[in-house]
Amino acid sequence: MSEKLTLGGAAAGYKIEFRTDGVYLTVYPSVDGERLFELSDIRQLLRDSKVLDYDVGVVSRTMREASGRPQKISEAVEITAEEIAAVESGELPAPEEEAYARIVVELSRDRMKATVRYDTKQGAKQPTVDMIMAALYASGVVYGIDAEAVEVGSRSLSPFTAAEGLLPVNGENAYIDRKFDLGVSGRPVVDEYDKVDYKDLNLFVLAKENQTLAIRIPQTKGTAGMNVLGEVVPAQNGRPCPMPEGKNTKVVGERLIATCNGQIVDKGSRISIDPRLELKGSVGVSTGDIEFDGTVKVNGNIDDGFSVIATGDIEIKGSVNGAIVRGRNVYISGGITGADKARVTAERDVRTAFVENGQIEAGNDVYVSDIALHSQIRAGKRIVMEDKHGQITGGHAVAGDLVSVKILGNSAFVVTKVSVGVDPKLQAEYQNLKKSYKDSRRRLTHITQTLNTLSKIDINKLPPERVESINALTRSQFPLMGQIKRDEKRILEIEALLAEMKNGRIRVSDTIYPGVRLSVNSQLKSIQTEYKRCTISLNEDGEVAVGPY
Repeated sequence: MSEKLTLGGAAAGYKIEFRTDGVYLTVYPSVDGERLFELSDIRQLLRDSKVLDYDVGVVSRTMREASGRPQKISEAVEITAEEIAAVESGELPAPEEEAYARIVVELSRDRMKATVRYDTKQGAKQPTVDMIMAALYASGVVYGIDAEAVEVGSRSLSPFTAAEGLLPVNGENAYIDRKFDLGVSGRPVVDEYDKVDYKDLNLFVLAKENQTLAIRIPQTKGTAGMNVLGEVVPAQNGRPCPMPEGKNTKVVGERLIATCNGQIVDKGSRISIDPRLELKGSVGVSTGDIEFDGTVKVNGNIDDGFSVIATGDIEIKGSVNGAIVRGRNVYISGGITGADKARVTAERDVRTAFVENGQIEAGNDVYVSDIALHSQIRAGKRIVMEDKHGQITGGHAVAGDLVSVKILGNSAFVVTKVSVGVDPKLQAEYQNLKKSYKDSRRRLTHITQTLNTLSKIDINKLPPERVESINALTRSQFPLMGQIKRDEKRILEIEALLAEMKNGRIRVSDTIYPGVRLSVNSQLKSIQTEYKRCTISLNEDGEVAVGPY
């Protein structure tokens, strides 16, 4: 092929050049936006020109770009000028074989799927794989082509999905991972033996200071997709979320931390810690026992057999009926009753309207506004009953400094015991310390004597286990010495406190009846005669004396 042969030209909108180094296709830009030929026309011209082995993809891209620049589509072929003229004039003999079905490429609205169907109006011959691929390229489909589906689709005139894009993957939104379960609220505790404790109903979910309440899991970035046209489909990144920081909580990094002990209150957008627990009704079978690290308010009674224990103050609007109550300060609007089963203990003060067959123990003061009947009352400092009846009848009242009442005993001469100048808890601690101190001194003496004896022996001649026993004995004396020093210090402190209680007094603003047994700084006196408005204390001779109010 010595001369340059050309098919078409700028006027035709295309040009096919048969060069010595190959076949080149040029597609010119359309002037009015309307092309006068289709890919199938170019393919037919190539077949008529004996160009059978060419790059369909390059042909399709050249058609799509229409840049006016020649693109090599095939190696050189042997063709004469006469043959080209015949092709241009259309004088080639028409094929007798059936026309191919027209390939129609349909794109989904989101361009994520390309479907091939066949139009058999002009012919029903099955298109080949190359023809289908060329049609896809001509439609701009370049991504996600399923070669296997195209192969199968080339054997049937049924529609098929030829290409699918890659869907974008949106990022995950940030979320709050709560480290507590409010769903357990109201469920009774089941122990390891499957025994159900209906007095422990888990009514409130509690948290400790510095406990992790929730963790924020950050949002993630999305992964972009691509449609069948090769266009990037953007993905949405996950959205952040605020930390549900409420009262008595703080944010540390991605964690929500409790800043105090208390009840967890989850309002959805806010997680708070409430150091005050309030019950709208009574404590009983509907609530179970209450144990709370904070302040408790009960707007009802404490029923027989149940308990309320708190590290803070306890306020009870009703009565304590055969129940156990223990807190920092205990305030009872009603009274305390319970056949010697009711027990109220306070680190500081106890205030109640009355007490009957109950036990009260307070580190500081006990205030009873009405009457105390057959009860055990112990106060580190004072028992004060100066309102209403202000009467103690029966039982035993013990105070460190003062018992101040209106009436002691009654006209039936019921035995009533009152002791002042002694703190029961302090006395018990003192006695325990004295015993511990004595035992520790005895042990230290024994260790010292043993070590003195062993010091006369050459330990290098002893077996290793015996040497280790001696070393352990030597080490044991040091913590024992420390314990003895601490006990000595505390014993001196308690003795000083007990010395301050030597001025214990009992003040009676109305009447003290016979049958009352008094103890003032361990000195005893039984009342045989009725007294009015008086103060009982020790006189200069160290005897219990009844003096003016």
